[in-house]
Amino acid sequence: MTHNRRDMIGLTAAAMAASAIPATAQSTQPRYGLIGQMIAKPGKRDELLTYLREGTTGMPGCLSYVIALDTANPDALWITEVWDSRDNHMASLKLPAVQAAIAKARPIIAGFGQRFETVPVAGV
Repeated sequence: MTHNRRDMIGLTAAAMAASAIPATAQSTQPRYGLIGQMIAKPGKRDELLTYLREGTTGMPGCLSYVIALDTANPDALWITEVWDSRDNHMASLKLPAVQAAIAKARPIIAGFGQRFETVPVAGV
């Protein structure tokens, strides 16, 4: 069997991407990902951001939790999460710090925009 240059570059890139995932993150169980937009009441985005930052540390099974400002909506945030399992994501919602953040944030959340569940397969 012969491989052309394009095939070899593709295989090399795939191998490099897979090796970039920490060994602790690699498992036979599919990871669980969420990407969602959270919309604060007008002028409350920074306050909402503070509550999310405070309440989302030390979550077992969380491989990545990124909060980003929406460049098109001054009241919106995007939250991108990667978990080692869906079960650990669900369990995180019961943690005292997360519950406290939810209680503080609830009055200033105007709503939720788009939400996507994903199966992360590669990344850093």
